[in-house]
Amino acid sequence: MHFHLKGTDLQSNARAGEIVTDNGVIETPIFMPVGTQGTVKGVHQHELKEDILAQIILGNTYHLYLRPGLEVLEKAGGLHRFINWDRPILTDSGGYQVYSLSGTRKIIEEGVRFQSHLDGSYHFFTPEKAIDIQRSIGADIIMAFDECTPYPCDYDYAKKSMHMTHRWLKRCIAQMNRTESKYGHEQVLFPIVQGSTYDDLRKESAETIASQDCFGNAIGGLSVGEPNEEMYAMTDLVCHILPKDKPRYLMGVGTPANILECISLGIDMFDCVMPSRNARHGMLFTSEGIINIKNKKWEKDFSPLDPNGTSYVDKTYTKAYLRHLLRAKENLAIQIATIHNLSFYLWLVKEARKHILEGDFTSWKKQMIPKLENRL
Repeated sequence: MHFHLKGTDLQSNARAGEIVTDNGVIETPIFMPVGTQGTVKGVHQHELKEDILAQIILGNTYHLYLRPGLEVLEKAGGLHRFINWDRPILTDSGGYQVYSLSGTRKIIEEGVRFQSHLDGSYHFFTPEKAIDIQRSIGADIIMAFDECTPYPCDYDYAKKSMHMTHRWLKRCIAQMNRTESKYGHEQVLFPIVQGSTYDDLRKESAETIASQDCFGNAIGGLSVGEPNEEMYAMTDLVCHILPKDKPRYLMGVGTPANILECISLGIDMFDCVMPSRNARHGMLFTSEGIINIKNKKWEKDFSPLDPNGTSYVDKTYTKAYLRHLLRAKENLAIQIATIHNLSFYLWLVKEARKHILEGDFTSWKKQMIPKLENRL
């Protein structure tokens, strides 16, 4: 697996690169649709490939471990074959989901004990087990097991949690070294920078993560309720420390405007449930702004979902029709809205890449941000 920088923006820290994996090339900056349980909700795999143009998707370790379970996934030959997806997959470690189960989990040095949201059964994740599970799922990119602290977070707790995440990382690396890649393709590890919104902790964590010399690096514990200004400040600080010759992944971010701002700070990879989750509630992201398609103003609007859209749904369906489908609670509404939003996100990062390579990213970003934040 290799990462190559293809160009940088002279007025910011934005970069264009490519990650070469055994399952395909990922052109960065990239947005990764979230396929929590082996599916990006409401979308067929052929639509992910041919219309949304997804180059990589995410799988969720916690959910896939519970259902369908490792026995099924291993018998299928890994998640790629199970879901018929021949491009790269990244899996989270399960740390964020376990963090979100705050009422039913207990964190100790050895790992995390938690209850299944499905049947209440008890399970125990250690750093070693998180690596083994992701090996069995078959991810191309495996995330280290960490604790994601909430916002706001007490300084002492954030510091204690960060140091435990660093100790867990050493165990993750040792387990990666003890085990082999599965299903005939290379699997690599991304550590995760933590430290809440404290400058000194983020600096210490970024330096620790950088020193491990893994294939790529991630930034976690952001987009958990903090103001955008704090997210940008922490991202900027960390990007100045993490190595330039390795991909940088900002976890769980975010709005289209968030993504452009963080690309300008030096981030290469993004994921977020926002485009698919919001689509199910009638929120569309477009090149001219944000649309709540349920609003009556769209009832007799027979224009395309996005006049500048590249997706087939933008060329095929009108705002009035999608509004009707949502109000009628037709399943097709969710499918159309999800394909539109994900296509828009992938279009946005592709345009960002193009402007980085052409040398005018910063001026293009300044023009785009007000449009992206506009409520239509």
